[in-house]
Amino acid sequence: MTRQIDIRGHRGARGLFPENTLEGFLAAAALGVRAFELDVGMTADGVVVVSHDPALNPDLTRDATGAWLEGEGPLIRSLTYRQLRSYDVGRLRPGSATAALFPDQRPIDGARIPTLAAVLAALPDARFTIEVKTDPRYPDRAAPPSILADATLAGIDAAGAAGRVMIESFDWRVQRHVRRSRPDIRLAWLTRAETVRNAGLWWDGVTNVGSVPACVAAEGGPVWAPDATGLTEAEIRDAHALGLSVLPWTVNDPADMARLIAWGVDGLISDRPDLALSCHGPGPA
Repeated sequence: MTRQIDIRGHRGARGLFPENTLEGFLAAAALGVRAFELDVGMTADGVVVVSHDPALNPDLTRDATGAWLEGEGPLIRSLTYRQLRSYDVGRLRPGSATAALFPDQRPIDGARIPTLAAVLAALPDARFTIEVKTDPRYPDRAAPPSILADATLAGIDAAGAAGRVMIESFDWRVQRHVRRSRPDIRLAWLTRAETVRNAGLWWDGVTNVGSVPACVAAEGGPVWAPDATGLTEAEIRDAHALGLSVLPWTVNDPADMARLIAWGVDGLISDRPDLALSCHGPGPA
């Protein structure tokens, strides 16, 4: 029997559709994507919204007049949700670095930054990995970890979605807070080279880093979400021996997908979930 691989569309499916937009999630779902990764922040009036960047990204964003932002836009936490809704994020800025990365992305003009509640409601059968976007290097650019985590949990509960979500962050204060307050919520522990090097900061005081999978297991797991760059077959074996599932990001090349699946990963987060699905099928229902 074919082993089940958990395929998750990164920011919806940003290789194909505008990232972290309701329109993008729905379009990806129409292609058969059943699970998604998304990012959340909070507006000035406490609305949890789906956005990767703490400030409006000039590669993605046009103002109410249709003009592209010149340089980084305002922080999301400085805008009310009504103000945020005036910005269009349905098209990549021509000639930008992001447009060069995703030449196949289809624009959907008029797409706005959605609320988490709207996304969960629109896709009642989908599963979600929700990255709570806080950064201990820049504490003023987002809500504090516990506040954003609690607001995210409230949105999940309002949607009745606790059984189909997983919360993750590079800032391990988030998962530790969720673990204390809501042990029923499944957790993933994001890592990349920078956060491993600076574990004392990103991992809330952890200083003795030997095996990264061992550190994740010590936190209770159950999911390790490492940067696929540099991930080794031996690390995957070690993680499995510790009882962890391994869900690497962001895997867009079919050859890399095939290699990681052969090494035993439990899932893939990809900007091109369509390619991953064509390689392996939809994974868990």
